[in-house]
Amino acid sequence: MTESLTRDSPVRYLKSVGPSRASRLLRLGIRTIEDLLYLFPRRYENRGDSSPVGSLEPGSFSSAIATVVAIERKPTRRKNLSIVTALLSDGTSMAQAVWFNRKGLEKILPSGTRASFYGKVEKRGGIVQFSNPEFEVIGEEESDGGNILRIVPIYPGTEGIFQKWLRKLIEDALASFPEDLTDPVPPFIRREKGLPELKASIREMHFPSGRDQWADARKRLAFEELFLLQTALALRKRNYAEDTKGSPLRWDGPLVKSFREEILPFRLTDSQEKVLREMENDSSRNIPMNRLLQGDVGSGKTVVAMMFVLAAVDSGFQGAIMAPTDILARQHFNGMSRLLSPMGVQVHLLSGTLSNSARDNTLEMISAGHPCIVVGTHALIQKTVVFRHLAAVVVDEQHRFGVLQRGALAGKGDHPHVLVMTATPIPRTLTLSVYGDLSFSTIDELPPGRTAPVTKHLRSSDDPRLLDLIRKETERGKRVYWVCPVIEESDKLPLMPVVRRHQILSRVFPEKGVGILHGQIPGDARESTMEKFAGGEISILVSTTVVEVGLDVKEATVMVVEDAHRFGLSQLHQLRGRVGRGGSRGYCFLLGSPATAEGIARIEAMCLSSDGFRIAEKDLALRGPGQICGIRQHGITDFRVADLLKDRKLLEEAREKAFSLVERDPELSSCGELRAEVFRKLGQKLQLAGTA
Repeated sequence: MTESLTRDSPVRYLKSVGPSRASRLLRLGIRTIEDLLYLFPRRYENRGDSSPVGSLEPGSFSSAIATVVAIERKPTRRKNLSIVTALLSDGTSMAQAVWFNRKGLEKILPSGTRASFYGKVEKRGGIVQFSNPEFEVIGEEESDGGNILRIVPIYPGTEGIFQKWLRKLIEDALASFPEDLTDPVPPFIRREKGLPELKASIREMHFPSGRDQWADARKRLAFEELFLLQTALALRKRNYAEDTKGSPLRWDGPLVKSFREEILPFRLTDSQEKVLREMENDSSRNIPMNRLLQGDVGSGKTVVAMMFVLAAVDSGFQGAIMAPTDILARQHFNGMSRLLSPMGVQVHLLSGTLSNSARDNTLEMISAGHPCIVVGTHALIQKTVVFRHLAAVVVDEQHRFGVLQRGALAGKGDHPHVLVMTATPIPRTLTLSVYGDLSFSTIDELPPGRTAPVTKHLRSSDDPRLLDLIRKETERGKRVYWVCPVIEESDKLPLMPVVRRHQILSRVFPEKGVGILHGQIPGDARESTMEKFAGGEISILVSTTVVEVGLDVKEATVMVVEDAHRFGLSQLHQLRGRVGRGGSRGYCFLLGSPATAEGIARIEAMCLSSDGFRIAEKDLALRGPGQICGIRQHGITDFRVADLLKDRKLLEEAREKAFSLVERDPELSSCGELRAEVFRKLGQKLQLAGTA
């Protein structure tokens, strides 16, 4: 063991590692000593209390300690496939363990070997068996008179790394704990919350001395992760408020007043009015607004955003709205142009599908600095786009962008007011974690006349109930979306493609206009197809998920989603929100036969609830935070210990402590170790001002 061990010391320099094992450890994300110490077990085996073989329950995941009585490998009819079967006994009962295509098992588990087995228990031909179980040979040093001694940590695995060797490596690293791996949680907070010290907590996580001690250690490490993030967010929010000066917007100008009183074709809901008051209060000051607006599909966020950028034009500035897709950007552009152009407001479109001449003309208009509204896609954040007086920024469907892309658009102006919108409801724990530096607003009611669509699960696309409803709805002038997961057929995935479904529906409904829409179709053709669909020339639109966000066709009443169990819950909820927007009842049919528990859970959740926040909580449980908010690549919620579902209360406590601390000590001058760790782990990811 190296004497001068530091947290950043390469793990390859540890005794018994070397270059070969270091490369294998790298597959587990272990590069340094710190990485190794924070590779916590994914489960524990209490080998002193394993299940007797005779009590193994089929359908469960269980562990048992047994001796290999016999083991053999048999070939199968399939080329390059063999089955290894081991007969196991614990002295009272017998069971089998079966593996597919595992090399060298006969040498690792010869007859007479005692081992711990863990895996799914099944019953085949009246015999209980483990299917592809994990196993670990138990040596004499791990037992005492035949009794297994301890609770054993089981780590994430990779080929060539054995559990016993990894445990010994971690024990050695703990014994030479790096002096520079200091505790970032201030001592007074540790005392207030009764948290154990860092080194003791890490040891307990690897080698628990008892259930209570392990629980205390886990709580302490989870609190630290949440506390570091909340401290970073508190610093970011405070720096933004103190160090930046924006341009106040006026909300009583002639354009906003005329739009509200003369142009808007409906009355705003009480919830929309409340959000507008919150935004006016924020953006009327010289401290830039930084606000997250949540609202379920169809709740009226776009109108709120329109009035926000209109206030910027009324104040002599420019406003920008960034949408995730060309289709949605064009829809925003067309809708705003129709309403605002008669008022003399210039609305420009900027997307990747514009011709060079149209793009150059738009860029020239923007750089000239005339008060206007610019609607676009990612094209808005390209270097060639130069705003002269950008004061209001809207990022629509934030979950479709990276967490930091809103900063790229805001950087086009001199500290503009920023409104981040999402129709994907975000659980409060995730909101506090990912958007914890923003203020929150919620539109929590639908416009008058809107009701939740009826959602049903059907196994077959040929179900006569579905086809009859489509026929009836289209006969009365309504529209149908039919969404497929892929564009073309694939040998790897047996999924219904858009192209083939379009051919089938064109034959089933020859008298109806059946259109097709996907990302490989040129922009002009996509726009033409959407216009025909909105106008009724096309009654049935077969599409990929390019119709997922923002599209607003009032006559659309039926949404069919093929292979629905392969989509995320929030995505299914977005798709369902495309129908029933014009006052008529909407219908959502989820097609497919899910074969996994997760797929079944998704379908059940959609059929049981239309509450976006409840669905978002379920989605968080099934998929995790990174896939929902698009923040996995930034590592903001890549917690080693904390769980945003289990640790809600702990998150609230960590947030309260962090924001209170930053309020008292904005520079963290009294907490040097905390400051250093915050900037080391999150400074670049959250673009914190200053250096550690």
